[in-house]
Amino acid sequence: MIRILLADDHALVRRGVRLILDGEPDLTVVAEAGDGAEAVELARARDVDLAVLDIAMPRQTGLQAARELSRRLPGLRTLVLTMYDNEQYFFEALRAGASGYVLKSVADRDLVEACRAAMRDEPFVYPGAERALVRSYLERLRRGDDLPARAVTEREEEILKLVAEGHTSKEIAELLFISAKTVERHRANLLQKLGMRDRLELTRYAIRAGLIEP
Repeated sequence: MIRILLADDHALVRRGVRLILDGEPDLTVVAEAGDGAEAVELARARDVDLAVLDIAMPRQTGLQAARELSRRLPGLRTLVLTMYDNEQYFFEALRAGASGYVLKSVADRDLVEACRAAMRDEPFVYPGAERALVRSYLERLRRGDDLPARAVTEREEEILKLVAEGHTSKEIAELLFISAKTVERHRANLLQKLGMRDRLELTRYAIRAGLIEP
């Protein structure tokens, strides 16, 4: 069961959102807050997995609360729920550590899936925001700005692919004309970078990344 903290300064909105969430077998609202500061206090006091935060709230906004929760409770997932279809707010929410950005106008359609995606550590992006992301990426390319660093280097990606295909360190070393010791070092770096423990998890990651066929 995913335990949810719901924060919105309108009791009527909270009631409607709670009906959506509590109607699902794997979701339950265990706490409600009327502003961002109260949301932070409740999240620290209660056992919650996910905070759903409105942007515009008194005392502390949802974005401010998300930033503070990200610092204080890094294991807690957050979602921003808002009436604003606004690119700037969307990017601010991502910078604040939110897993997704859900419009209130389509909450009955998107919110449940966004909650589940957040708990799977997957970002939830609504269609309008996808366009904004692509537009921002193309703008950065046009201006010649630096793009976000890759999660893994090209060499690490080569080794990841070969590990996932079942090759031993010795075989990989021969294929890439490097030493087996270098392969082991790259492999250890991959496990550390990606927060993984073994070949099986690396293989799953390689499948998700499209490096090998499932």
